[in-house]
Amino acid sequence: MSVIAPDERAAFVAVLHRHQLVESDFAIQEAGAPEIVDEVYPLQGYVTVVCCSTHKEKGYTVGHGTAWTAEFDRDLTRGAFG
Repeated sequence: MSVIAPDERAAFVAVLHRHQLVESDFAIQEAGAPEIVDEVYPLQGYVTVVCCSTHKEKGYTVGHGTAWTAEFDRDLTRGAFG
């Protein structure tokens, strides 16, 4: 089971498109996924986003009450992956 909810993944892709970036240039490594329990998304996990072309990466806490896609958007704006 993924620690990223479908709406969070859609928001991640939307951020990439806003910055005119290609989705295939970014990889998401997930951590903290517990065993599946009635397919309920975990309350919290951790992802590392890696830009494949630059090999730069940043980590984000994901799950209920987080705004990791907004943090990712700010990091792209600041050039963290470039």
